[in-house]
Amino acid sequence: MPDMNSRKTLLLAAALALCSLAAAATTPAEQLSGFRAAAGGVPSAERGRGFFTATHGREWSCASCHGTAPVSTGRHAGTGRDIAPLAPAANGARFADAAKTEKWFRRNCNDVLGRECTAGEKADVLAWLLTLKP
Repeated sequence: MPDMNSRKTLLLAAALALCSLAAAATTPAEQLSGFRAAAGGVPSAERGRGFFTATHGREWSCASCHGTAPVSTGRHAGTGRDIAPLAPAANGARFADAAKTEKWFRRNCNDVLGRECTAGEKADVLAWLLTLKP
């Protein structure tokens, strides 16, 4: 039978795991709030639209795969695979998991920018996406 310290350690580990899972499931508005706080500024939907549709020294823009108004299915420019709508109003699964959001921002920003997006860029893009309706 485990001693008291081992039980406390196991309980603490379980509690931290549950907190991590709870922190990963968020709303788009909560994620926008986090990006805004990290950026230290007010997000701009208009800047987000411009960022999304522009190229940034590389071949693709965000719109290359997601479409200029990402409320319908997009198509990956390289593989041709379908991409579910990006706008949260058209796809409730978008921006509902902070870990997935970070994973895809990291991958896609690298493809589009050749670097990770800043918190301000993420805030602007998400602010714009939240204005879109299906």
